[in-house]
Amino acid sequence: MDGSPRFLSARAAAIQPSPTLAVDAKAKALKAEGRDVCGFGAGEPDFDTPEFIKEACIQAIHDGKTKYAPAAGLADLRAALAEKYFQDNGLASCDPSQVVVSPGGKFSCYLAIQAVCNPGDEVLIPAPFWVSYPEMVQLAGAVPKILETGPENGFRLDPEALRGALTEKTKLLILNSPSNPTGAVYPPELIRQLVEICLEHGILILSDEIYEYLLYDNSEHLSPASISEEAAKMVITVSGFSKTFSMTGWRLGTLVADAPIAKAVASLQSQTTSNATTFAQYGALAAMRNWEQAMREVKDMLQVFDRRRLKLLDGLNSIPGVNCVRSTGAFYLFPDIRDLGVAPVEFADRLLEKKLVAVVAGEGFGSQTGIRLSYATSDDVLDKGLARIKEFVEEEYAS
Repeated sequence: MDGSPRFLSARAAAIQPSPTLAVDAKAKALKAEGRDVCGFGAGEPDFDTPEFIKEACIQAIHDGKTKYAPAAGLADLRAALAEKYFQDNGLASCDPSQVVVSPGGKFSCYLAIQAVCNPGDEVLIPAPFWVSYPEMVQLAGAVPKILETGPENGFRLDPEALRGALTEKTKLLILNSPSNPTGAVYPPELIRQLVEICLEHGILILSDEIYEYLLYDNSEHLSPASISEEAAKMVITVSGFSKTFSMTGWRLGTLVADAPIAKAVASLQSQTTSNATTFAQYGALAAMRNWEQAMREVKDMLQVFDRRRLKLLDGLNSIPGVNCVRSTGAFYLFPDIRDLGVAPVEFADRLLEKKLVAVVAGEGFGSQTGIRLSYATSDDVLDKGLARIKEFVEEEYAS
């Protein structure tokens, strides 16, 4: 066999690589060549993992915690997470049997979709969306159905748009608040309205809450599963340790669902990855057991992110033809560049080529008018990058 495409399955041939990872890899490759790249593409905090979490993981290795763990995760970690979802997220109840620890929030999303979607089921995805949602849905044989949002409504799904999109084939709604790529945070009342519509029609919800603690301007996060006992049975809540505690490379995700769904997810995991890395789970357990200390470090990180957010927001809105909504979550801004008269992918490619500034084009997020910039980067990169973007727009698109 020569490994040519004719040997690929239709499923593998159809899947698209992650554009966010591709942009980050391209920027890092240019940096490795000695080029002065200003990277706004990263989807991860530029802070280190808190020291006490690292030490707990190292100690676990020294203590021989290097064998298989239960497929659903360490019992102590699942118990701590169940308590967290009860106390912090407001679920009416949460038993450890409802919790699954996975190798990353991305895999938690994938497992959830595999567990509940049949071929032909429709999955509703508000756009702009995280790049992996439609691909995951298609890998399950289901059909992604995109619901447009825009800057005029803060990139939030309108309840009537949701109601109008429902069909007899609708199985699942994916909600992501705070949002990647827009940074939008859904207000509690809007969450309640969307959940009520889904419950009325027997629609499951996948609530991706990986950025739940990255909030600004007094924004409030509400977990859909906390609204009622009925909601808790119909909502699959996904989160993880990556964004909150700067643990992206640790690959530790969480999933909370009604017990039958959680059991199915654990079974799927047992036949794929077996379990999340055992000693990494001990680091996560240290975060859970020292929650106040961990959240103090998160608060310090948030203060830096907030300052950068406002600097980037002001800088982008000072560029003619660029219009940026004030996002209140995650660490992204999603400026609209339609007034420049150029497709996002062309803008991003030329910006990297001419000015060595890496941003992510909106097409991969389901947007034909926006680009994503991450402010999880240094002040030096922010200052230089903004200057280069402004110079680029003036040179290329000034009317």
